[in-house]
Amino acid sequence: MQGKLYKVFGLSAAAIVLAALAFGSGAVAEKAKAPPACRTIKVEADCTARDDCTWVAATISKKTGKETRKAYCRSKPKTTKKS
Repeated sequence: MQGKLYKVFGLSAAAIVLAALAFGSGAVAEKAKAPPACRTIKVEADCTARDDCTWVAATISKKTGKETRKAYCRSKPKTTKKS
């Protein structure tokens, strides 16, 4: 009697573990499809091609003519509805 009970518990535990692994791999696959964050984009054309990103140009010092801040891509601010 106890042997059958252990088999039932063992099979149900194995089924739960396999279901958890299958669910976890599906969540990882969905994350992989997401586009990269705007801050990771280094090329202006790639940044401006997206609707949710904006390109910030480099700042150049007038005195030295050197770049004081590098150009970068950032996320556009999210708009909120006012009621």
